[in-house]
Parts: sequence; structure tokens; C-alpha cells
Amino acid sequence: MPEIGVLADDFTGATDIATAYASRGYRPVVLTDPAGEAGADADVVVAALKTRTAPVEEAVAVSLAAFDRLRALGCERFVFKYCSTFDSTDRGNIGPVLDALVDRTGARHVVVVPAFPANGRTVYQGQLFVGDQLLENSPMRHHPLTPMTRSRLAEILRPQTRQSVGEIHLDVVRAGKLREAIDAAAERYLVLDVITDEDLVAIAEATAGDVLVSGGAGLALGAPAGGSDPAQAWEAPAGRRLVVCGSASARTREQVAYAAAHGQPMLRLDVPGLAERPEEVVQSSLDWFERQDPASAPVIYSVGEPGDVRSGPETAARTEKALAAIVSGAVRRGVTRCIVAGGETSGAVVGRLGIAALRIGSPIAPGVCWAEGVTGEGDRVALALKSGNFGEPGMFATAWEVLR
Repeated sequence: MPEIGVLADDFTGATDIATAYASRGYRPVVLTDPAGEAGADADVVVAALKTRTAPVEEAVAVSLAAFDRLRALGCERFVFKYCSTFDSTDRGNIGPVLDALVDRTGARHVVVVPAFPANGRTVYQGQLFVGDQLLENSPMRHHPLTPMTRSRLAEILRPQTRQSVGEIHLDVVRAGKLREAIDAAAERYLVLDVITDEDLVAIAEATAGDVLVSGGAGLALGAPAGGSDPAQAWEAPAGRRLVVCGSASARTREQVAYAAAHGQPMLRLDVPGLAERPEEVVQSSLDWFERQDPASAPVIYSVGEPGDVRSGPETAARTEKALAAIVSGAVRRGVTRCIVAGGETSGAVVGRLGIAALRIGSPIAPGVCWAEGVTGEGDRVALALKSGNFGEPGMFATAWEVLR
């Protein structure tokens, strides 16, 4: 019976933290349909949600329903997993969902730990860094849906919540008395400094008895070792390959540019055309895919340069829907291995394919892995659901090498 239940606010975050738990010797399962079954051998159940940019009321309702499902499956400790760049606005959704989970669990204190040092996300003096840049100076400042214009996490979180927000800095995290500091804090939510994986271990030890913690996949990397083999390799189904990119992040644009420079077939999605003729755009994209060499790994992307960005939730939703339809059509045309860049796009793709659960497989990069699912039509597919900011520039060319 699983002990740990995770509520992930997007699908890439779900596979991200599941991969981290697997690397520590746990047996995770990702439920892309929260009503699904976890399996008797799962240690960790991750509910993959699409709540990061949903309306606040919807995000809260979906999260609470998933929480109730995880508790019904036997989970006793819970993790609210959000992006390592704390993607949110002054309305949420991190704060409102946290508030609802606190009400449901009665948690007295909840740590706030988005840090993921392996991917360059660290927190010092309460401020979030992306590599050597403050969050507000990173490319996340220009995110089309959640522009991050501040770096102090407490300042980002306070407008979103009715709870008090404090900080615990690095000297306390490393002093060996973090549990005492948490218990003595007057504030409900506590932003913790993290520079290294050793800091994550100290946090995991201090919060081992907490019913609710919050943060990124780094929380799992600090967990004590589980009892299972961390190797999660499985044989991927034979078939064609495809990459689709709905992310506008700087790293995904680098990956698109690298793929183009190294000869992968490239197609920029006609995003403006989706407003008037979405079915035609999807069909022309599939026609283009069928003309490519079956041995290649074609890339269909929505943003190649910053000027390609079409801001607004309506445009984003149309793009996600179109890319999901393209992947669905491509699977019917023999695709069995697909990389999907972007959290919202990943959720749309998995939903369109009718996949209810994902089995974690081989890691590709920190925060990115291959996962296996079965579509609503019974087809096995290998998916790499990639946060827009994750992965090396050459990932679209090299990720296939770790599949068996």
C-alpha cells in the first residue's frame, strides 16, 4: 500500500518527481486519471493534474478531489509538487491550493522548497536563483502565462494566500536543528534555503513526520533510500519517433535550434492559422510528418524565436489542443516514442491519448525520464514529458539512446 501521495500541478512535474523517487529506490506510479488504481506494489502515487494555470476555483477543486483519492488509496503523507521556478501569479495557484490542503490536513507548518540544485534552481536568503541569475532576471520574466518578476519567494507567495509566510535561511538549515526552527516559527508557510542536495537531505530528515510538504522534485531527492532497485528500464515498443514542443522557454528554443542545426526534420506549427482553421493545420502537419524518413525524429514546434510567441490563454489552449491532436494522429500512423516539451502540452497529449497511468522508465536528464503508458485504444507508447526549462540542448537528438 502506498504511503506517499503527490499532487503535481502539471504532467511534466509529475514524471519529474516520480523519477526522483525512483532514483531513491521507491516504486512510483503516475496517475494521469486521478480516479485510477495505483497497484499494490506502489510506494508513491503521483496524481498528474493540469492546475498550474487553471482558474483558481478549478485548481482548488481538482486538487482536493485528487487529495481525497490519494488518501483513499492509503496515502498518509502528502507532497504538493509545483515548478522549481515557482510559476504562479498574484492570484495563484500555489497559494490557494496550499491553503486548501492545509485546511484538509490540519498541517501546522508547511515547508516551501522549490529548489532543485541539479537543474540550477537554488534558494538563498529566501530568493530563488535560476543558475546564477535571480528568478526575476531569468528568461522566466517573459513567460507568456506566469511572468516571474520577483525573486523573493515569500513576496511571491504572500499575495496568493491567507496564511502567513516566513523564511528559514541556510545557516539554520545546516545547523542540525531545523525541526526545532520549524516548530518555533510563527508563520504557517516557511521558505527554506537550499544550495546543495545535502540541504535537501537535511530538510527531508526534519520533515519526515509532516503530513504535508510542498516544493519541487528536489524534495524526493532528499528522501531516505527506499528498498527497491532504482533501475526502471523497460523495453520500448518499436516504431516511429516524434518530438512536439508547446513550450516557449529559452531552453526549449535552444533544443529546437540544436535539432535544426543537426539535421532533424523541422516544422513550425502554424499557430496563427489555428484560430480560423485548426483541423486544416493539424492535417497538414500530419501530412508533413508522413513525408519524413521513417528513421528520423521529426520536430513540430510552436516557438522557435522569441518573436514567435503568441501570448494569451486562448492561443496557448489552441496550441496545446493542436499538438495533442497531432500526436494522437501520429500514434495511429505508427509513432510509439514521443518527446513532449511543455507542461500544459504534456497534459493535453496524455489526455488526448486516453492514458490513465504512466510507468516510470529510464532517466534522460535531471527532471526528465521516459515513461510508458497504454492509450485508450490499447497501444503502448513511450513518452518523455519534458518541462520547457529542462534538458540539455541536444536532448531531442540524444534522448532516444537510453531506450532499449
